Parts: sequence; C-alpha cells; structure tokens
Amino acid sequence: MIKLLLFVGLATSIVVFDACKKHPSTPPPQEANLTVETNPANGSIQLPGIEPFNLTVTITSAMPSAGVKIDITAKREDNNTTFYTDSKNSTSSSNTFTITNTPVGVQCLVEIKVTSLSKSSNQWTGSYRYSRKS
Repeated sequence: MIKLLLFVGLATSIVVFDACKKHPSTPPPQEANLTVETNPANGSIQLPGIEPFNLTVTITSAMPSAGVKIDITAKREDNNTTFYTDSKNSTSSSNTFTITNTPVGVQCLVEIKVTSLSKSSNQWTGSYRYSRKS
C-alpha cells in the first residue's frame, strides 16, 4: 500500500511539474513580402502630359499588421533637383498622390518606397519617368 501511495504521489508530482514548465510558444506568423502595383506602372516612361499628375500606389500583398509608410519623391533627371515629396502612413490598400510643381519640358523621375511599419526590413521600391508639356 505504501508503494502504491508513493507511486501515485510521484506520478502526480511529475504531472504538476510538467504543467508548470514553460513550453516554447508558437512563433508569430511570418509577414508577407510587400508586393505593390502603381499607376503609372513601375518602370514605365509616360508620354508628356499636363499637370496635375496622379499616382496610385496599391498594396497587393497582405497588409502588414501595423500598416505601411509610403514615400514619394519626384525630381528632375538632368540635375536631380527634387520638386515634390510626400510621405504618409496608411492601412489602406489603395493610396492616391497628386504630383504638382513639375517643371516644363524636362524628363522627371518619380521614386516610390513602401515600407512595412511592423517590419522595417520589408520594403518595396519602384519608379517611373514622365514629363510635363507646356
């Protein structure tokens, strides 16, 4: 009988101690790499147009849990003078920007950078070229 009580006590102790042990938690799910579509299209060269110039940035991957930061820069290609910048945090998949102050008759470069606010190493970059006619 004593052996049985000792066995039951030992078994109970093992179960209790095992329940108190820290078990590894499941890691959080991996954040999907950002995928983005732009209009005008990434890598395109637009025909000369009149101002204002609209840009739509659409996040096509799963939206990061904290959202994204979108940075837009427009500059002259001949001398790298920046004439337009905008930056905004967003949790929306579709974001519109209106580029203004474009100089007339010169090729311009728009650079787009999208960064996850929950994982700063998760970034997407793109660009396109355009010009303003008089």
